[in-house]
Amino acid sequence: MTGRIAPFGITICGIEELTEHCVAGVSHVLSILDPAWPVPEAFGGLGEHRRLELRFHDVIEDMPGLAPPRPEHVAELLAFGRDLLGELHPAGGHLLVHCHAGVSRSTAATALILAQALPDLPAGQILGEVLRIRPRAWPNLRIIELGDAMLGRGGELIAAAAGIYRRQLAIWPDLAEQMSLGGRGREVVIAGGAWQEAMAAGSRSAAASPPSVGREER
Repeated sequence: MTGRIAPFGITICGIEELTEHCVAGVSHVLSILDPAWPVPEAFGGLGEHRRLELRFHDVIEDMPGLAPPRPEHVAELLAFGRDLLGELHPAGGHLLVHCHAGVSRSTAATALILAQALPDLPAGQILGEVLRIRPRAWPNLRIIELGDAMLGRGGELIAAAAGIYRRQLAIWPDLAEQMSLGGRGREVVIAGGAWQEAMAAGSRSAAASPPSVGREER
């Protein structure tokens, strides 16, 4: 990947895209699924790889009938990231991170793995890299909050995630209502009002579709 900041390649995708990456030379897979979702058949085409499977819903608050991300989930994905660094061969490795749509849980998890691998890199650059890899990113705030605390980042990962929310809301302002109605209003709140100013200044993009958080992700 041209211009990448990590010592390994990274792919972020949704379940429906997994078959597109069977020839990407993937060495490690972080699979994030809803608790009752079947294991994707596409894994059979990825060749030999190490895989960590985590199961929780794409929510940021405790909600009846849903399993939110917990500290133990974040601890597991960080341990997987440390193992990845320790197992890199001279040619490097390639990490594939997926959730249901490749927008929320997967992008948050990738941000934490990068923040751990590159402790001296500012959070803004880390989240900027996630956005470069996955332009539709809307990182799950609860995962970011848990990881920020575990990595001792002092809130800078949360602030950087807020920057992504502002960007996406400036492009797709209707997301504000969608996220709020879906129980993720805190993400809209921390984005502040700057996205409205950016939209008024003409920063709306011609991108085809907004991040699908709150639809495919659950």
